[in-house]
This record gives sequence, C-alpha cells and structure tokens, in this order.
Amino acid sequence: MDSKVAINENKKRVRLTVAYDGTNYHGWQVQQNGITIESELNRCLTELLGEPVQVIGASRTDAGVHALGNVAVFDTVSPIPAEKISYALNQRLPEDIRIQKSEEVEADWHPRHCASVKTYEYRIYRGEFPMPVKRLYSYFTYHKLDVKAMQEAAAFLAGEHDFKSFCQVGAQVESTVRTIYTCQVEEQGADLVIRVSGNGFLYNMVRIIAGTLMEVGLGRMQPGDMRGIIDACDRSAAGPTAPANGLMLMKYEFADETSGMI
Repeated sequence: MDSKVAINENKKRVRLTVAYDGTNYHGWQVQQNGITIESELNRCLTELLGEPVQVIGASRTDAGVHALGNVAVFDTVSPIPAEKISYALNQRLPEDIRIQKSEEVEADWHPRHCASVKTYEYRIYRGEFPMPVKRLYSYFTYHKLDVKAMQEAAAFLAGEHDFKSFCQVGAQVESTVRTIYTCQVEEQGADLVIRVSGNGFLYNMVRIIAGTLMEVGLGRMQPGDMRGIIDACDRSAAGPTAPANGLMLMKYEFADETSGMI
C-alpha cells in the first residue's frame, strides 16, 4: 500500500505541443489499419519512460492534415523533468513528428475540457501549373478565384451558429453548435490562405468551409448564399470537402493561462 501511495505522489501530467507533417499518417487517432500520430507518440513515450503511455490529444486531425501546434497530455511516474522529455522524445520520433515543448501541468488539466481558441489555416496555391514543393501543403487550382467574394462570404461565418451544414454526415456529436471568432481570406502572393479561429470544430468542418468558399470564388455560389447554407443545417447545402493536404492546425490558445498561448 505504501509503495502505491508513493507512486501516486510521484505521478505527474505532462503536456506536449506537437508539430507534424501528416502526409504519411492515417490521422491523429489510433487505428487498427495504419500508423497514426497518436500511435507513434504512445510507442516512443512507452520506450522512453519504460511504462505504458497513452496520450490524450486535443484535436483528432484527419489523414493528411498537418499541425504546427496540436496538444496532447499524458501521465507518468518517470523522474525525467517534464521540460526535458521533449529533447529525449524527439530523438526517438520519426523526423516528420517533433515535440515543440513539454511541460508539467495540473494533474486534472485536460485539453478538451477547458475553454480554448483553435486556429486552422487552409492554403490554396494558385498558378498556371502545380508547384512540386507545395503539393503536400496546399491545394492547387489554375482557376481564377474571386477573393473579394470569398472574403464577403467568410464574414457570414463569424459568430455562434449551428454548423450542421459544415459537418460530415454521420459524425457522432452531441451538438453541432460552434462559435467562429474570425474567418479571414488573405492573399500571400500566389497563395490564398483561409484562416479560421473558433472554440471548436466539427468533423471536416474547416475543409467544408474551404470547399464552400472556393465555390464562391469560382462564381458557383454567391457570398450571400452563406447565410442560407448555415440556416439549412443540411450538409448537401454546402460545397465539397476540400482535400486534406491544404489544412494545417496552427495553434491552441487556452483561456485559463495568463500567457494565452502555448
């Protein structure tokens, strides 16, 4: 009994900020039929710490989606200082997954149970021909897009709405109501970046937003149609789901932290 008490007293919760290229992975969440970001973290942490480890991720990104700042936590009794785990873990992880920061947090801190702002970017490369070095991190189109119309349409998404029209059919969620704080469309040279910040996102939500905004840019929908798409609460009312490779999870900001950002 005393040894168990000692183990519990030594246990700590560690938070990881994780960056990854999702090209070669079947998404974040552990799956039986493929390697995932979560499975690689679990494997390498278990080897490093000498104890079974299962991380809890903040965002379960899809296959092919990338991240600069996804977040995960795990519990350990290892004596390795939390801030040093990142260095040791990066020596074991594949080169397309890297821990940007490791730190100790409160024992009950959970990335999905606290108020946060999550920011995604969807990147579109516009050119006469594809650019090979951009193929894994942006969606290519040779069609001319009406950026102003896309910006007008994006403005309708801000606020609290039922985003059922922007959720993949069959997703298991208690509510499809989410709050979008900002949705911006910005030109960066030949790249067009759709940047969306919100308190949470439904399955494929950002990719459906990107696909719908591209329909507006192509003139197949009008900016004002966005209001009707939201009100319809029907997936068929929105545009197609944009390919995964253009999507990047940029960062999390947690409301209960004075710094506001990790």
